[in-house]
Amino acid sequence: MIDAENLTRMFGDVKAVDNITFHVDRGEIFGFLGPNGAGKTTTVRMLCCLIAKTGGEAHIDGYDVGNEKDSLKIRKLIGLVPDNVGLYGELSAYKNLDFYGKLYECSESQRKENIEHLLGMLDIWDKKDVPVGTFSKGMKQKIAIARALIHDPEILFLDEPTVNLDPESSKIVRDFILELKKENKTIFLNTHNLDEAQRICDKIGILNTKLRVIGTPKELEESLWGKKTVIQLEQVNGSILKTLSNLISRRIVHDGNRIIVDVVNPEIENPEIVNAVVGAGGHIQYVTELSPTLEDAYLKFVGKN
Repeated sequence: MIDAENLTRMFGDVKAVDNITFHVDRGEIFGFLGPNGAGKTTTVRMLCCLIAKTGGEAHIDGYDVGNEKDSLKIRKLIGLVPDNVGLYGELSAYKNLDFYGKLYECSESQRKENIEHLLGMLDIWDKKDVPVGTFSKGMKQKIAIARALIHDPEILFLDEPTVNLDPESSKIVRDFILELKKENKTIFLNTHNLDEAQRICDKIGILNTKLRVIGTPKELEESLWGKKTVIQLEQVNGSILKTLSNLISRRIVHDGNRIIVDVVNPEIENPEIVNAVVGAGGHIQYVTELSPTLEDAYLKFVGKN
């Protein structure tokens, strides 16, 4: 659905986006993580045909980003929630959405149906006649999301969609995004919120001018050190360590009264490990998994220790 190959953007002598290559499937939620200035917004602006690419190729549903005729077709296929909402403050929520629906050549019946559906899903239908200039930042953000969907696009680009929202509103937006996925819409999400990315993204790319890595949240976490089982004992002795060394060929770490074992399939290996430890006289207090987090992966790949 979205393809980029060696996509590059220069601003003078500064390379803002450096030869990035990725693919987003139809119906997928793809998250872009990266620090400020990493090139996330620049990438979205190129894909949405708002700025020209300096080098490389990009395609949206087969249409060529950079081709003038294809650019108009791409704009009909996509919706964009930018980092700056840019609404008409003197108009009501309903009239803002109706205006943009007309720009997309939606019929009156389509506009009415879509506006009611979107404002209802975002829990702001009761504010439809209120001028958006009186809204909070979070409310304006919801209207911007509805505006991006007024023409029922196949692809939605979201640039920090929950940045101004309180926890309750953020959950409404996350649930809304997941509902869009059920409709087979493709979502491209820029975010700094690691928890948000982990909850809703099928794949994540970590960007810092260059694209450092792509994978599912679980793949990124496990890329740090794989799976490890932690066994906390009353006391660790030489007999327990020798027994485990004979049983396991992988790495074993002894840390005080804790033993950390590299495992491949914990469901199968953990019972064997526990039985071996108990058989060697060990008194186990608890067994748990040592899990890396998405934050650990993010900090590794953006170069932060």
